[in-house]
Amino acid sequence: MNTFTVVFLIALALSFAVEFWLSRRHFAHVQANRDQVPEAFRETITLEAHQKAADYTLAKGRLGEINRVVSLVLLLAFTLGGGIEWIAGLWQGLELSPTLTGVGVILTTMVLMQLLELPLGIYQTFVIEEKYGFNRNTPTQYAKDLVLQFALLVAIGGALLAVILWVMDSIGPLWWLVAWAFIQVFSIFMSWAVPTFIAPLFNKFSPLEDQTLRSRIESLLARCGFQSKGIFVMDGSRRSSHGNAYFTGLGSNKRIVFFDTLINSLSHDELEAVLAHELGHFKRKHLLKMLIASAIMTLIAFALLGWLAGQGWFYQGLGVSVQSNATALLLFMLASPAFTLFLQPITAYFQRKHEFEADDFAAEQAKPRFLISALVKLYRDNAATLTPDPLYSAFHYSHPPAAIRIANLSTKAS
Repeated sequence: MNTFTVVFLIALALSFAVEFWLSRRHFAHVQANRDQVPEAFRETITLEAHQKAADYTLAKGRLGEINRVVSLVLLLAFTLGGGIEWIAGLWQGLELSPTLTGVGVILTTMVLMQLLELPLGIYQTFVIEEKYGFNRNTPTQYAKDLVLQFALLVAIGGALLAVILWVMDSIGPLWWLVAWAFIQVFSIFMSWAVPTFIAPLFNKFSPLEDQTLRSRIESLLARCGFQSKGIFVMDGSRRSSHGNAYFTGLGSNKRIVFFDTLINSLSHDELEAVLAHELGHFKRKHLLKMLIASAIMTLIAFALLGWLAGQGWFYQGLGVSVQSNATALLLFMLASPAFTLFLQPITAYFQRKHEFEADDFAAEQAKPRFLISALVKLYRDNAATLTPDPLYSAFHYSHPPAAIRIANLSTKAS
């Protein structure tokens, strides 16, 4: 057996075992605290709502475990099981150019893996989300979204892959540096294009009509020095009752977006506080820091891929006998998550740090008690567990656990 095959299997087994252990810890912690609302929330969250959140968390977690097993089986089937080798053989039989053949191999593999995992997504939406009162999607809308997603994957993903593979085939030993630079430019372009051209394909974005709320928001934006192309309400209720708010875009194309479900559940004071939190990410330059960190990690990844693409043992160790730039890229995308599990808590730590900083900024721009009440409503309405396992949340939570976050804001309010 190829040495790298052994290394890959060990890494895969270790990451799977750690994820399983973390999930078991999380389930046990949520279940143990199911029958008692944490003290900080006893006046604002009912026991019934707390238990619903616990049950919802456990239901999603169990489906997540099944999904993890399915993903593992598919990964092994497509790599060591010969799936990629078989797909590559089919495309090579068409005698197309190396670039088109490579794009075909990668897109076929990605689409097949998504289709094989599709039943779990359908179960998540139409069974779990339906059971807990969140689903507002219909089979027709779900199918339309799916077709559109696949069309965008083929169109945009195919074009992106074609350029990267052309660079790999044509530039020479430093292709990875050129490919990295192109990815950075493409990412910036997509940050500009998504809110204008892609997001409206899935949702309707209407200008905020509430003039009183608009006036308050514009005053907040002026105080924060934030220029926006508009304040929009998104029809998130077409698919789900979950609520959220965000801003998107770059430069003069920045937009502020509220889910209509959020508009309907929060007061003006609470909406202003939530937006102040989102603006905190802008003022504290979190997006810029994330872009820089992502660029550095992508550069390291491309440099590593540039070396692995010339190593025969890399292909053979993952079940592919014929070397090509396309299979190198595909194998790298599929295999790398097995080796990066322990980077998750580092990433999550900085994300939670950013959330604390954004909360602190919001407490300066709006009354902290309104952000607290808004968050409590969001926890309740979204059935977010108030009692996650600390170690599980350290790996997986991009936001601080509810009790810790509320405690931090309470010190500002007092």
